[in-house]
Amino acid sequence: MAEIMESGGGGHGKHQKKRAKKHSARIDMTPMVDLGFLLLTFFVLTTQFSKPKTMEINMPVIPKDPNKNMKIEAPTALTLLLTEKKDKIYYYYGVYKNDASIIKNTDYSKEGIRKVFRDRNKDVIDQVKKLKDKLINHQIPDTTYKRLAMNIKGAKDAVFVIVKADEKAKYKNIVDVIDELNIADVGKYALVDISPAEKLMLKTIGVIK
Repeated sequence: MAEIMESGGGGHGKHQKKRAKKHSARIDMTPMVDLGFLLLTFFVLTTQFSKPKTMEINMPVIPKDPNKNMKIEAPTALTLLLTEKKDKIYYYYGVYKNDASIIKNTDYSKEGIRKVFRDRNKDVIDQVKKLKDKLINHQIPDTTYKRLAMNIKGAKDAVFVIVKADEKAKYKNIVDVIDELNIADVGKYALVDISPAEKLMLKTIGVIK
């Protein structure tokens, strides 16, 4: 708020000339300070801070006995083979057996590897969706949803995806596969090295040299 301060001219006496009064303006900044704090409080209370996001990767547990291999149930196993061919993913179901495993290939599109995951993990996806509906309708808290969803994804009959890549595989392709695993609600997966037998098989079918 502006105020006008009046100050009289100097000089006293009957015969002295009257000087013009000087006006000085003073601006009161108190309302502006209040407005500044109100705006600051508003922005602090309404701003949503982004949370740091990390990618979760499930690595296989190292067994106590180095000579003992990790046991994987054949009906739930799905193995992906990533090579230097950036647009193709080779995969097979169950445990690899020479001249017995059927090798298929797909791409990284929605109708490619995502469809493979969804078809293989359909029961888990349906169960997690029901839980998510309960969460949206405020029937269960967020902590309960996360715990139950984790139990469903880690069930014994849920799909177990094994991602194997050779030394020429692209890092981006591995990240894309992990993203698709999370989209398809696959809770059991691991990154391991491709075996010599699988490399030989890829050479035999002309995928790698």
